[in-house]
Amino acid sequence: MKVLLVEDEIALARVMKKAFEEEGFTVDATHDGESGLFNAESGTYDAIVLDLMLPRLNGIDVLKKLRTKTQVVTPVLILTARDTLDDKLKGLNAGADDYLTKPFELKELIARVRALVRRSAGKPSPLLQLGDLEFDTASRVVKKGGKRVELTAKEYALAELLAMHRGELVTRTMIYDRLYDENDDTLSNVVDVYVSNLRRKLGAGFIETRRNQGYIAGV
Repeated sequence: MKVLLVEDEIALARVMKKAFEEEGFTVDATHDGESGLFNAESGTYDAIVLDLMLPRLNGIDVLKKLRTKTQVVTPVLILTARDTLDDKLKGLNAGADDYLTKPFELKELIARVRALVRRSAGKPSPLLQLGDLEFDTASRVVKKGGKRVELTAKEYALAELLAMHRGELVTRTMIYDRLYDENDDTLSNVVDVYVSNLRRKLGAGFIETRRNQGYIAGV
């Protein structure tokens, strides 16, 4: 899963970025409204965490532009110190999907973002079943025939991406967009390595290759 953080408190943004990455997310962070809007419109994200009191362009205006001008449907969680009912209603009515006030617990923030991503993908349950494979997207555990399979962070991220989009074509571009942040310069053949490892660990039938197109979860 890939998240965009739009937070002008740089120290807080660093803490959140580290916490998300420790939970297996790929994260891009920006620190003003204009940069956040640019990233949200031009990048591919599973969720956006958006502060309201931002320099250059406030969070509500960012949200309105995303929802009305460019029709970006990525789920948005507002994270702000503004805690009145009017503020919450204004944010939700502008197109936010969730609203969390500061101070907050990192575990709750991450759990809420996971829930938003699952709902937006039409998979409200944290458990995904594909044949004899079971994915627990909350604990990031994969079991095959009831036995846990050890995966690296990137292997799990790719497996989860394919499972969340079961039956849909997942292109190599989508994989790079979801698994790597904007500063990552990764060799193109690394996806082939992960695919090979997943077939070995989860079964050859888990990933179907569509030549020159991408991959489909085929279990």
